[in-house]
Amino acid sequence: MNALDPLIAKKVGGSVGQTMSRLEAWEKACGAAVYTGDMVLPGLLHGAVLTSPHAHARIRGYDLTAALAVPGVKAIITGDDFEDRYMGLCVKDETVLARHKVRYIGEIVAAVAATTPEIARAAADLIRVDYEELPAVFSVEDAMAPGAPVLHEAFDAYAKIYDASTRTAPNELSNARLVKGDVAAGFARSDVVVERVYETSAQYHAYLEPSVALASVDGRGKVTVWSSTQSVFRTQANLNECLGIPMARIRCIAPRIGGGFGGKSESMVQPLAVALALKAGRPVRVVLSREEDMVTQRARHPARIRVKTGALADGTLVAREVEAWFDGGAYADDSPAVMNFALFFAAGPYRFDDIDIRGHAVYTNKLRSGAFRGFGNPQATFAGECQIDEVAEALGMDPVALRLKNLIEPGDRWIGGQVITNSGLRESLEAVARESRWHERRAAAKTGPAPAASHSGTRRGLGVALTAHVCGFLSTGAVVRLAQDGSIALNTGAVDLGQGSDTVLAQMCAGALGLTVDDINVVAPDTDASPYNSGTNCSRVTYMVGRAVSIAAESVRAQMAKLAAGMLDCPEEEVELREGGLMGVRGGNRTVTFAQIAAKSLWFADGGGPVIGAGSVMHNEPLDPKHTLLSGMVSFDNVGAFVFGAQVAEIEIDEVTGKVEVREAWCAHDVGRAINPGAVEGQIQGGFVQGLGWALTEEMVWDGGRLANPTFHDYKLPSSLDVPHDIHSIVLEVPEPTHPFGAKGIGEPPLVGAGAVIANAVAAVAPRVRKLPMLPERMLRALRFGEDGVGA
Repeated sequence: MNALDPLIAKKVGGSVGQTMSRLEAWEKACGAAVYTGDMVLPGLLHGAVLTSPHAHARIRGYDLTAALAVPGVKAIITGDDFEDRYMGLCVKDETVLARHKVRYIGEIVAAVAATTPEIARAAADLIRVDYEELPAVFSVEDAMAPGAPVLHEAFDAYAKIYDASTRTAPNELSNARLVKGDVAAGFARSDVVVERVYETSAQYHAYLEPSVALASVDGRGKVTVWSSTQSVFRTQANLNECLGIPMARIRCIAPRIGGGFGGKSESMVQPLAVALALKAGRPVRVVLSREEDMVTQRARHPARIRVKTGALADGTLVAREVEAWFDGGAYADDSPAVMNFALFFAAGPYRFDDIDIRGHAVYTNKLRSGAFRGFGNPQATFAGECQIDEVAEALGMDPVALRLKNLIEPGDRWIGGQVITNSGLRESLEAVARESRWHERRAAAKTGPAPAASHSGTRRGLGVALTAHVCGFLSTGAVVRLAQDGSIALNTGAVDLGQGSDTVLAQMCAGALGLTVDDINVVAPDTDASPYNSGTNCSRVTYMVGRAVSIAAESVRAQMAKLAAGMLDCPEEEVELREGGLMGVRGGNRTVTFAQIAAKSLWFADGGGPVIGAGSVMHNEPLDPKHTLLSGMVSFDNVGAFVFGAQVAEIEIDEVTGKVEVREAWCAHDVGRAINPGAVEGQIQGGFVQGLGWALTEEMVWDGGRLANPTFHDYKLPSSLDVPHDIHSIVLEVPEPTHPFGAKGIGEPPLVGAGAVIANAVAAVAPRVRKLPMLPERMLRALRFGEDGVGA
C-alpha cells in the first residue's frame, strides 16, 4: 500500500480532485503578471533583426558601415562574429544566426542592439548582405529528387542522437521503420483492402506572446537570460552549444509565459540577446513582431501520409501499411523525433496482427518545422482514423461498431511492445456514442432525406474518431522544502505556459502533505536553483513531474514523522499526518504543527537540519525489439503511460460557399484522475478548438519559399464565431497505477483527434476531403466535382 493512499482517498486539504482557480489568475486578470517583454534593467538596449530575402543563398559578405553610423547603435552581430558551433536537439545543425549561407526566406542573418527599438530597426534595415543565390527546393518530392540542391553539405559531420546511415538522399534528414508480422500476408488474407493518401498543411503556433528574450551579463561574465521558453534547461543547453559558454555561467529564468504549444521548446531569440549583450556590455532585449515570429521561427510539420488497411469481412482488422513524409524545413529542430512519434501512433489504438510503418523527415528550403501540440500524432491520427471510416464504408459497417470490435484492451501490447496496463478507451467511445445519440442519429440519417435536402442549402453530418497518446517521457526532478513557518516551498523546474501546471503541482504537493494550495510556494523555474526538468511538452507535467513531487513530498513527510515521534515521545510508526499542517499520535489528541517540526529541525542540535525532500524520475518503458522490428528510432524508444479518448462531432456544410462549421462536439478522455477537473475540462475544450482551426481554417500558405500570409489578417485563426457553443467535455477517470494520485496528462490528446473527427463528419454527407485544412474552396470543389483535395 502506498503511504499516500489514505490521504488520496480523503482528498486531503480539499486540494486533489477539486476545481480551483489558477494560482496566477488574479495577476493575469488584473494585468499585473510580469512577462519578459515587461521587464526593464538599467541601461537596457533593444534588439532588432535582419532576415534573408532568399530561400537558398551563399553569404559572400556584409557591409555594416551605414548601420554602425546610426546614433544610438551599440552592437551589431553577423555570422562572422561566431565560430562554427552548432546546436539542436536531434541534429546539431543550427548556429546563432545564418553563417556561410541562408536556407530559408526569413532566416536571421544579422541583429542590432540600440538605445531604442526604432533605432535598432532602422539600423538593421541599413545592413547590406552580399548573397550568391542558389537553387532551392520547396517540396519533399523536389528535395528527394536525384540531383536536388543539397541544403546541408556538412550533414555527415553534424552530431546526432540517432543513426543516420539509412538515409537514401542527401536531403533526407532521417527515416525510421516499425515492422510486426507479415503485412503482405495480412493483405493477402484480407477481404477488403483500402489504400489512400492524406495530407496536412503547416500550422502556426499562434501563442499570444511572440519570441522574446532579455539577457544581462554581470561583472564575472555570467549571463542571465529571461525568456519565453518551455524549458529553461533546453535554453541553457542551446546557449552552451552555440556560444560555447559553460553552463556554470548561464542562468536561465522563465517568468510568466504567454503560451508555447511546442513552438518554444527549442532555441528562439535567446542566443541573439546573449550575443548582443556580450558585445555591447549592456542588457539587451530582443522581441519579435508577430510577422517576424511567423517567418523566422517554426510551424507544425506539413505531412503526406499513405495508409493501406486490410480487414476481414466480419470487420476484424488484419494489416496496416503506412508511409509518412514530413517536411522538416531548413533545419532539423525536432523533426526526427516528431516523425518517429507519428509512426508510433500510425496503427492507432487497434489490434493489427501485421504492421509495416515507415517514415521520412526531409530538409526543404522553407521555415523549419518543430514540435507542436500533439508532436506528429495529429497528422498520423488524421490519416489513420479517416481510413478506419473508409474501411467501415467498404464493409458496410457502422464506424463505431468497427472500432469497438477492434479496440486495444488492457493487457494488449502497443506496436512498440509496451503493455497497456489500463485504458478508458472503450468507456470513452461508449460515452461519446451515448451522449451524442450516435446510433439514433445514424439510423435517422439512413431513413431520412438525402443529404442535400436535409436543410435548405446545407448538409449536416456526424463523425467519430479515437485518440491515443502518452504522457510518460524523459526525466524530471522536484524538491520540496519545509519552511520555518510550516509552509512548503515547491521547486520543479517545470514551466507553466498558461495551462495551469503550477496549480496542479501545488494541489498534488498539498494533497500529499495534508495542506491547501495556499500553503505551497511554487518557485519559478531557474537553472541556478531548480532541479532538472526536460520541458513542458508531451503532456508530461502532471504525470511525470507529479510523480517527482510525490516522491519528494513523501520524503518530507517521513522526515517530519521521525522528528514528530521524538517530540511526541511515541514510536515513529504511530505518527500520522493530519490535515491542516499537523502530525499526531494515532488514536490520540496530541499533535505538533509543521512549524514546530521546522523549528526543531532548524534550531536544535538533535533536529537533523532542514527538512528537504527530493524526487527524481526517468520514464522507463523501452520499446521491445523482440515484439516489433525497429530501425531509425530517435527519442521515442522509451515512452508510455498511455492516454486514450474518443470524440464525436456534428458539422454543417454550406453548399453555396463550401464553409464547414462544427455545430457540436463530444470529447471523452480518460485522464486517470482529474487533479483539477475544471482545468481538465478547459484543456479538452481548448485542445479541440485548436484542432478545429488546424482542420478547417489555419494554413501557412507558401509562394515558393516565401510565406504569403504572415499576419493574423491573412492567417485565419478560429474566432468565437467559428467555435461551437457546445463542446461537451466528458472526463473519465481510470486511475493510472504508476502515478501516486492516479493522474495522466491531457494537454495534447483533445487536439489529436480533432482533424479526423471533423473530416469523418464531413465525409458522412459529402465527398471525403483528404487534405487539411478543409477550406471552403476545397470543400466546394469536392461538392461540385467529387475531388478529394489531396494536392489541391
